[in-house]
Amino acid sequence: MRTADIPQAEGTMGQTVVVVGGGLMGHGIAEVFAASGHRVTVCDRDTGVRASVLERIADAAALRGDDPSLVLGRVRVTGALSSAVEDACMAVEAVAENLAVKRAVFGELGRLTGPATILATNTSALPVREVGSAAAHPERVIGTHFWNPPHLVPLVEVVQSELTSDNTVLRTMEILRAAGKSPVHVRRDIPGFIGNRLQHALKREAIALVAQGVCDAETIDRVVKEGFGPRMSVLGPMEQSDLVGLDLTLAIHETLMPSLNRGAEPDALLVRLVRQGKTGISAGEGFRRWTPDSAGEVRRRLSEFLARRVAADYEPPEGASGLAGDTPGEQ
Repeated sequence: MRTADIPQAEGTMGQTVVVVGGGLMGHGIAEVFAASGHRVTVCDRDTGVRASVLERIADAAALRGDDPSLVLGRVRVTGALSSAVEDACMAVEAVAENLAVKRAVFGELGRLTGPATILATNTSALPVREVGSAAAHPERVIGTHFWNPPHLVPLVEVVQSELTSDNTVLRTMEILRAAGKSPVHVRRDIPGFIGNRLQHALKREAIALVAQGVCDAETIDRVVKEGFGPRMSVLGPMEQSDLVGLDLTLAIHETLMPSLNRGAEPDALLVRLVRQGKTGISAGEGFRRWTPDSAGEVRRRLSEFLARRVAADYEPPEGASGLAGDTPGEQ
């Protein structure tokens, strides 16, 4: 045990969870907790966000197959953080991915909540310790990286900084499992945690292949979607390595590793596209060209695929919570 435990709250189901930020991630996180029986308060100071958040939560509930009226009956919306966090067992920050903005939120949360309230950040890459540096009782600050869209993707990375208490980890994972999520324990507070480090290692090599003229962006996407991609939804990279044999994996690495991209900076191609305003679907062009129809098709295809997975009553494999054989605090 590296830090003092925070007080243990008796039973969290049905208690209030506060979501700070009702935007892209916040509304989906709110739906998850409301659908599982929690009272949820969404706090956002933007009047436009507040005006639309209930409709977006209802849409998320319908997509998941939850009863929208039942879910909305457990949700309230406010612009006042001070009243939102009263009696909350957990506050999840889901504001812009900006360190200064997040720190300001945690400074307020630290002043307004008692030491038993878990303070969670939904950052996808920022160090948890730095995000929560302004909060009182830093042992209760933890990372809960939901994946987009959070109401459809089961995984949540639970990130423990060197200041986070083991009790905070255990309570957070318990709350998330009870809400139907699949939490995994990230034992070190490193940039990008696990998922984004894996994802962007792949993106670095993919961008390099396009930049070097090996293939175009469409080919990269086909190779992933029609090649190893479908297999990876049921067979992780470590399982696949064991399946084919570590001797074969080693032989391939001995051939490939010297030629893989090892750049310490973003590829010049990516930098140039951003500087030219070619930032992706929202701009009509990125690595690929997009029309409103093709962009809508991508979004529809992704949502329908993830919704079908939820409808199939996806159950994480035994031990997927990250707690089996894993005592928080052991490094």
